[in-house]
Amino acid sequence: MRILTVIALAMLQWAVITGAIAADAYPAKALRLIVPFPPGGPADALARLVGDKLSASLGKAVVVDNRPGAGGNIGMELGAKSAPDGYTLVLAPAGNLTVNPFLYRNVPYDVGRDFAPVTVIAAVPNVLVVHPSVPAKSIAELIRYAKAHPGMLNYSSPGNGSGAHLAGELFKSMAGVDIVHIPFNGIAPAVAAVVGGQVQMMFAGAPSALPQVKAGRLVALGVASPKRFAAALELPTLAESGLPGFDVTSWYSIVAPAGTPNEIIARLRSEIAAALAQADIQEKLAALGAEPIGNTPAEFAAMIKVETAKWGKIVKDANIQVE
Repeated sequence: MRILTVIALAMLQWAVITGAIAADAYPAKALRLIVPFPPGGPADALARLVGDKLSASLGKAVVVDNRPGAGGNIGMELGAKSAPDGYTLVLAPAGNLTVNPFLYRNVPYDVGRDFAPVTVIAAVPNVLVVHPSVPAKSIAELIRYAKAHPGMLNYSSPGNGSGAHLAGELFKSMAGVDIVHIPFNGIAPAVAAVVGGQVQMMFAGAPSALPQVKAGRLVALGVASPKRFAAALELPTLAESGLPGFDVTSWYSIVAPAGTPNEIIARLRSEIAAALAQADIQEKLAALGAEPIGNTPAEFAAMIKVETAKWGKIVKDANIQVE
């Protein structure tokens, strides 16, 4: 028995040594960063920002690989099935980790089983905007008006199951109002419908909403994130406007295939956090309407757990399904 114990300890020490050597030698080749959406969108832009910084700090190329389709599920599945060696990463928006498992009947990946959290790159605040014809200049006034006119207010979104759709359902639930969802095919027509007055309100990402607000075409009533947005500090949060706990923040993260060595996960998170602290990337994120995060894998894992429980309930209660 004693001999077996000595052998086991020796094997453990060897595993620790070889793991450390592998981590020190990492990376030995280019990395692939899968983006489950087409080029040109916010996910792609963030991937390229982070990819450029990682390439510079790691000394190896980071190749962005766009794999769009099925609401991001195609790219996520590819990442889930990739080798857990630290050479494949996935740019995962919040919805792909916390919402899609409830929206789709057959999601080809399991978040808890197939992915290792690395870090959240950035968060994009959502703004509740209304058409100027809506007689409300605050969240409280909007809620009173909606309660006095049930079923008369419509809210737009880029499509069923989108973040804007879920934000509207959360608002309905927490405010106790009856408003009607009008889905569109993309963010541009959804915003245009509110600007044109065909739809009265919507939750839109700050980059889409604020230019319309500044031009006087829309009225911003509040921010859907837990704290005020640096680019529009005058806007109160919905949480401080009578809906405590209201939080609909779009965030974008980096995950790796489950089983990726912890040393490599820690290295990647450290490199990304250092990049996010640099002035030039913060300026570029601000131009995208995003705020840097860079949390730890443990903090990110806890975040996924909380958001999954919240959005799972909203999707089920509202009976939202995407085929």
